[in-house]
Amino acid sequence: MDKLKIVGKSSTKDSITRTIRMSGDSYDKISNIAEKENISFNNVVNQLLEFGLNNIE
Repeated sequence: MDKLKIVGKSSTKDSITRTIRMSGDSYDKISNIAEKENISFNNVVNQLLEFGLNNIE
């Protein structure tokens, strides 16, 4: 399977606000990626979700 490449994207106009819970470890990893790539936390989460959903077996 290919690895996910996090890229800066423009935000979509089709969005829904939703609250989720995650582990502190996951939060820290996502925050570090967002800071390193200079993109929003939300953008990273959306890319992770999209990649995961597109690669479910």
